[in-house]
Amino acid sequence: MNIILITTISITIIGLLVGAGLVYVGKKFHVDVDERESAVREVLPGNNCGACGYAGCDAMAAAIAKGEAQANGCPVGGKPVAEKIAAIMGTEAGEVIRKTAFVKCKGSCEYTQNQASYVGVQDCRSAVLGGLTFTSCDFGCLGLGSCVSVCPQGAIKITDGVAFVDREKCVACGLCVKACPKGLIELIPYENHVAVQCSNKDRGPQVKKVCAAGCIGCMLCTKQCESDAIHVDANLAHIDYEKCTQCGKCAEKCPVKVITS
Repeated sequence: MNIILITTISITIIGLLVGAGLVYVGKKFHVDVDERESAVREVLPGNNCGACGYAGCDAMAAAIAKGEAQANGCPVGGKPVAEKIAAIMGTEAGEVIRKTAFVKCKGSCEYTQNQASYVGVQDCRSAVLGGLTFTSCDFGCLGLGSCVSVCPQGAIKITDGVAFVDREKCVACGLCVKACPKGLIELIPYENHVAVQCSNKDRGPQVKKVCAAGCIGCMLCTKQCESDAIHVDANLAHIDYEKCTQCGKCAEKCPVKVITS
């Protein structure tokens, strides 16, 4: 009996000591959590894509709660999320410009030629790291689908050897932008339908040899633009989306029809 009693008392004392220790440690290292941070985190979509410039949605929520990030900082959530966050923080949502991914290459099988039959790993990054090129244009899309594999929305597919983005499905998370080893994908305003579908920086004659739809740097587009929104730099046309009025005159005049409208 004495052994059982002693054992019971010992266990009770040890339990009390452990409990007291846990309470002490909990108070010692307690970190107050801003209720607004938790509320903001609940509103964020949870993609953890890093498109906002932070490591993930948790980091973004913390930054917003501290006043280090704006309510409209999440490109994936768009206006609805920005307005909810603004309501939580008691601020204004600010302007939210919806964006979409755009592939700067039109070099499908119709316009370019394959220089080799590729049977390796179906990943553009692996091919580039291996120094492989099997299309006539060194600047063009390889069509192996690195962008497709990282898209959480299933918004990208390979059509005739070139990546194509479904604007309606794209949430502008930017993962495809990071995944493309050739830098062929950029985020542009969703409302902007005028864009240059090429990344070749060679001179016109060389471009014609490798792609029938490549920008030849003729500058006819720049002469048509009344808003000074398009310029040719390094033999390639570029559009300033803040200036572009969507008139489409540059696309109409482009002799190779490489500008969308």
